[in-house]
Amino acid sequence: MLFNRHKTSLVPAAQALPGRESPAFALREPHTVLGNPLTGPYPEGLEVADFGLGCFWGAERTFWRVPGVWTTLVGYQGGHTPNPTYDEVCSGLTGHTEAVRVVFDPAVVSYERLLKTFWEAHDPTQGNRQGNDVGTQYRSAVYTHSPAQAAAATATRAAFQPALTALGLGPITTEIAPAGPFYPAEPYHQQYLSDAKNPNGYCGLGGTGASCPIGVARTTEG
Repeated sequence: MLFNRHKTSLVPAAQALPGRESPAFALREPHTVLGNPLTGPYPEGLEVADFGLGCFWGAERTFWRVPGVWTTLVGYQGGHTPNPTYDEVCSGLTGHTEAVRVVFDPAVVSYERLLKTFWEAHDPTQGNRQGNDVGTQYRSAVYTHSPAQAAAATATRAAFQPALTALGLGPITTEIAPAGPFYPAEPYHQQYLSDAKNPNGYCGLGGTGASCPIGVARTTEG
């Protein structure tokens, strides 16, 4: 992904790029790996979770491998500019983070289990970076769709902090906020690391080795 040492402060809304009324590209369907549609409306009973954990290529692959996940797509969230492009997001002038939308069946996998995957798949203490990927678009974030999701995200964050502290890491910098507009990324970013596209492509995602405690919240899995 784009390496940028300079865009490490969130742009104020008044200084953000103006964007556009409609997307600059058309999204292609379906999911390259799971075979399901990328965009909604989704089947009844499914739920949506949104996460930012660095480069969204590896983030998306992490989640599509979780049983019970129905579809995933990558995009831009948490910023100011409507319908941004990848280059605009990488400029640091939209305020967005690279995000992955996870559509899942709660009868098969719980939201808490997805949060465990989220916390363990990256280092949530690094602020506006993830490893060598530097910039506000790589910040850690959980964008919630209900009070229950917000409570679970907050509880698991608190439960995970002692494990990170024991490793000598600092405080978690993850943003937890209500989900705002999610703008899908360009078609070539979708399922970028799938076997059909770039199975050996770049992935800067790396966890800390710490385990988010099982049982900090109710889970449907054993």
